[in-house]
Amino acid sequence: MKLLPLLLLATAPALAQTPAHDVAWYTQHAPFAMPAVPDPVIPAHSVSLKDLGGVGDGKTLNTAAFAQAIAACAAAGGGHVVVPAGKWLTGPIELKSNIDLHTEAGAIVIFTPDHTQYPLQAAGKGQYEVTPPIWGNKLHDVAITGPGIFDGSGETWRPLKKSKVPAAEWDRVVRSGGVLSADGKIWWPSREALGGEALVKKLKNKPDATEADYLPARDYLRPKMVVITNTKNLLLDGPTFRNSPMFVVNPKGITNLVIRNVQVHNDYSAQNGDGIDISASHNVVIYHCTVSAGDDGICMKSSGDRAPDDPALTNVLIADCTVLQGHGGFVIGSNTDGGMRNIWVTDCRFVGTDIGVRVKSNAGRGGLVRDIYVDNIVMNNILHEAVLFDTSYEDVPAGKAKGSGLPTAATKVPDFQQFYLKNITCKGAETAMYFQGLPEQPVHDIHFDNVTITATKGVVAGDIRNIEFKNVQLNTQQQPAIPPAAAKDIKVL
Repeated sequence: MKLLPLLLLATAPALAQTPAHDVAWYTQHAPFAMPAVPDPVIPAHSVSLKDLGGVGDGKTLNTAAFAQAIAACAAAGGGHVVVPAGKWLTGPIELKSNIDLHTEAGAIVIFTPDHTQYPLQAAGKGQYEVTPPIWGNKLHDVAITGPGIFDGSGETWRPLKKSKVPAAEWDRVVRSGGVLSADGKIWWPSREALGGEALVKKLKNKPDATEADYLPARDYLRPKMVVITNTKNLLLDGPTFRNSPMFVVNPKGITNLVIRNVQVHNDYSAQNGDGIDISASHNVVIYHCTVSAGDDGICMKSSGDRAPDDPALTNVLIADCTVLQGHGGFVIGSNTDGGMRNIWVTDCRFVGTDIGVRVKSNAGRGGLVRDIYVDNIVMNNILHEAVLFDTSYEDVPAGKAKGSGLPTAATKVPDFQQFYLKNITCKGAETAMYFQGLPEQPVHDIHFDNVTITATKGVVAGDIRNIEFKNVQLNTQQQPAIPPAAAKDIKVL
């Protein structure tokens, strides 16, 4: 297991040093017409959580105090709900329009490990999900700011694979309670979590299923931590989000989204513990953030039936960010069927991630992804591939064997094209570049310029077309770095 102590995360901004440019500079120099993304408009009015009966002793449940403070602030036309220094135990927090949830230095918001405090929410006809720790839907002008910490008590929700932790940690977790899978390789925090998958699968075929039907599967249906949806003007600025039950930060359907000066941490052993996942949004800035994750670091997703010229995810700027661990540093997919266009990743660092640049999808959840720009990237100690394009990606849930989860649909075929990767260095990787397209849709028109990678192996490729190398240097132990089978589809300038 790769361990990332919180001390390392706390000192991570030192790795980033002073930002090379401000957001305005990046916006003006984007390789496409990137609009200036506004901050939300928040009135100056403020309400302290203490004034509404909040007690920051780490023992008193403050769910009602948070709700009352947000409601009082909203009734006054909006403003800042201030969380002072202290340990604030709470259930889910629902945000409202014109509200800034502001944590002061020394404030730690701890989401209760008592799962009965998380009601189920309708998630479509006959389907339910667990209320996220921080959530809001159909809002405008919303912010979470300040230097405080939000802790999701994720260890009480997540399954744990024995292979992901040292023996001593595995023994400690097993002794703490919970149950083991039949093969002894997966620890689940409760028997309900272990058995939840079978129940949910059964209920998905029952269109009239009720909340009561789903309730026994609550422990299995672990929530994502920050889920704000269908909102205009959203800002996350300053906090640390850590220890989520699943994905940490997952905004969906946002117009004008800014995430800056934020730290995100999930243990490397955190199953499905993605750091920042952006879904189907427009005009997005992720700036000067540090991420360490149990799955993908900074990831782009899109879903839905969209025309090729109307992608669900557009105009994304990711600048001056550091990813310290995770399955990928910058990631696209796996669901790309809504389409993506105009993404610029620049001046970022990936240190010790499994994969550096990871682009993945498969038939059944793929779509057109194009006009993606990745430049001025420094990678060190990448465990597997420095750069990967994979249209046969398989998501393997906890307890499942590889080969059991790959869709076989012939529709929604991924199409990766018009990627521009420039000024990239990688010191240490197992494989420099991996490409795997589909016979009916190769990975194509991928352009590399001024790229230097030191790795054990060079290029691994299948079903590619028109891959262009300009000033590309692959320092590999295995030679040739570009095997003959791949060389015929790679143009070296």
